[in-house]
Amino acid sequence: MLVIRDAFNGVTRFEQWQEHLGVARNVLAARLKSLVHHGVLEPRLYSERPPRNEYVLTAKGKDLYGILVTLHAWGEKHVYHDQQSGVVLRHKTCDNILQPRIACGCCNEMVRPREVQVIYTADRPTVGDMMAEDEVA
Repeated sequence: MLVIRDAFNGVTRFEQWQEHLGVARNVLAARLKSLVHHGVLEPRLYSERPPRNEYVLTAKGKDLYGILVTLHAWGEKHVYHDQQSGVVLRHKTCDNILQPRIACGCCNEMVRPREVQVIYTADRPTVGDMMAEDEVA
């Protein structure tokens, strides 16, 4: 998630991620490979000699934005409590600190957990099944 977070903040190159995250090269290379494999990032050649790629978010990767913003809000509330995390998300439109909420895309009403009904369909694959199928493809 930290690689994806940095991608939303404009990081596109291996060296930039390594500097920001302080992660071992082999670990970062494996993470990038996995994110490319799963269609979250897309490699783009930016140097032919030596051959080097930058990595950009795909549409699938961009769909993770709401999750990152919501996780940030959770961390502010439950990890940092009254302390400052050093990261503030400001909504440019209204110039206030962002307070993410989940709303229904049809009626625009705010959604609370008890207002959602989970309906399981028969013979549904698990997330593990889908990821394994993706590995085979």
